[in-house]
Amino acid sequence: MASQTDVKKQIDTVFSIANTLRGTYQADKYRDVIIPMTILRRLECALARTKDDVCALYEKDPHTPEQILRRKAMYDFYNTSRWTLAKLLGDPAQLHRNLKTYIDAFSPNIKQIFADLEFDKEITKMHKGSKLTGVVRKFSELDLDPDAVSNVAMGYMFEEIIRRFSENAEAGDHYTPREVVRLITRLALAEGCEDLSEPGKVIKVGDFACGTGGMLSCAKELLDEICPEADVYLYGQEIIPDTHAICLADMLIKGQRAENIRQADTMKEDCFPNDKMRLVLMNPPFGQPWGGKDAGDGVEKAVKDEYAKLDSRFPADLPAKSDMQLLFMQHVMYKLDDEHGRACVISNGSPLFSGGTSSGESQIRRWLLENDYVEAIIGMPGDLFYNTGIAIYVWVLSKNKAPRRRGLVQLIDATSEWVPMRRSLGNKRKQVSDEQIEEIVKLYTDFQEGEKCRVFPNEEFLYHEYAVYQPLQRSYQITPERIDDLAARKFKDDFHNPAKLEELSLIDEADMSSRQRKQLKGLRAAEPVFERMLALLRDNVMEEPTQDYKAFGKMVRDLLSILPDYRDGETPAQRKSVVDKVVDAMSEMDKTAPLRYRRDGSVEYDPSTKDTEIVRLSEDVEEYFEREVYPYVPDAKWFDEETDKAVKTGAEIPFTRYFYKYVPPEPSDELLAEFTRLEDELQDQLKELMA
Repeated sequence: MASQTDVKKQIDTVFSIANTLRGTYQADKYRDVIIPMTILRRLECALARTKDDVCALYEKDPHTPEQILRRKAMYDFYNTSRWTLAKLLGDPAQLHRNLKTYIDAFSPNIKQIFADLEFDKEITKMHKGSKLTGVVRKFSELDLDPDAVSNVAMGYMFEEIIRRFSENAEAGDHYTPREVVRLITRLALAEGCEDLSEPGKVIKVGDFACGTGGMLSCAKELLDEICPEADVYLYGQEIIPDTHAICLADMLIKGQRAENIRQADTMKEDCFPNDKMRLVLMNPPFGQPWGGKDAGDGVEKAVKDEYAKLDSRFPADLPAKSDMQLLFMQHVMYKLDDEHGRACVISNGSPLFSGGTSSGESQIRRWLLENDYVEAIIGMPGDLFYNTGIAIYVWVLSKNKAPRRRGLVQLIDATSEWVPMRRSLGNKRKQVSDEQIEEIVKLYTDFQEGEKCRVFPNEEFLYHEYAVYQPLQRSYQITPERIDDLAARKFKDDFHNPAKLEELSLIDEADMSSRQRKQLKGLRAAEPVFERMLALLRDNVMEEPTQDYKAFGKMVRDLLSILPDYRDGETPAQRKSVVDKVVDAMSEMDKTAPLRYRRDGSVEYDPSTKDTEIVRLSEDVEEYFEREVYPYVPDAKWFDEETDKAVKTGAEIPFTRYFYKYVPPEPSDELLAEFTRLEDELQDQLKELMA
């Protein structure tokens, strides 16, 4: 298997070229030159064998159809110019013009790559900064012939170039190390691939956050080994122009179609609406917003519009606007072939457990589990990525589970499957060896429970949220403390809102709307009423509490009856609501107080005691409460408050809980002995210093 060491010489050369740009370019802009020049040299080397034949054909007839030129070039692209980087150096005075002419002689699909990268501007900038000749000379000497540098090795090279020039990349942009790519490709093809050996099989592989195309390349390489007679078509979407350009160039050299590698935001559009994928391999961005002020232009509207469709790519729900990972997860399932589709998706921990019961995240997990799409989740170590140290998870998803896996989810703890790197690359301090990849794949295919593998029914991760209340038992007393609390609580804002009053008072009368005028009038009228109410309560402070709810309620109602209406047209129901809030504010829970009953004879429960309990669907509710609640709150009662509008069934996957190992702390006497020993050593060292 190729590695970074296979292209160390080429990588070192590229970075030595980058250093020559100093002065004309700042370091973070080196990539604007290095990436397109590397692409150009790679394409030139690939076309070298057929270049003369293509040029001769074009010179004989400039109107030769593109299809014939591509066939002659033996690639899905060509160049009709006799120029090469080496030949361009023969006329240094016209180098900048001739280089642009050379690039303009490529087939339209390649010209578009350089146009997207705006390389024309960089050529002019290098020319003016006296950097162009040196850059072209050094790249002309760089051997990137496909026979010398395989596509996989070239992928490593691009990976290192991007890593080096992306130290300050956005938090969500995590370029996937190639050993992780190999792992997820192996996992995706480890099971359910019997159909791939069918004669004339067409295999479509997708990555809709494809970066430089590493996952697509690795999948193609492995599929060529497994089913060499199959036709493999690669599909990718990538939003960043230069990484898209690298991917497109790489795919064209592999003989893939340019129209299947698109520069587009997957959140805004599906570039392949009529294509379903046999395999999807993805590492979508972590923690990237799809909505709000930090989202890309038009993304939030596009996502919401898509969600509203009958046949939406996001059928389950929308997650929090701050993270689009679970939108990508839904898109993956939407794109998979319904009969054989399989996928591996990388995520951080957030998609496993973030969000409450009714949140979009919880409902998306519920949808994945209830549809039996989740085969396995593999926990990987941290420090595997170049610009983040966070731990990652690999989701193995399937539209057609093997019979032994149906209704089950496999969790694999591979956090210990790593070896240290001899030299850190950014945040990447660990890597997964080929032997460890084999071990992880074996854990997956064996499907046997053990120290690193657990298997659970889907219902293990599905739960229902129950409301828990205690009987309404309260005592009542008007006290200075409760009056002060009432004056500071939200009830004050409902009744009288000084902050809003001040805000409206600062608006010029001429600029006020009729609604604001009415609101200001009501707040001004409420202010003295509210203060009068507090004064009445302070004048009637009680020495002793009472448990007689009806008598206390009548006393408060009579006490406040002298207050004028605090707003125009106050209804009896609104006045009763004010009295009830005051009564509640003057009360506290009292387990010695008598129970209260409704008119139908049922016990009334106290809303202020509301709590919630999460019960797995696989567990009997009453048994759960007998074990977890009643021993501590014997008179508690649970209620199922789920309605069409209030969702109380959710899902979470607390991965680490299932592999947690308790490590007891060291005994206190041993810690004390160690402390004493260290203190004695310190004293001895101090004495030596003082001697």
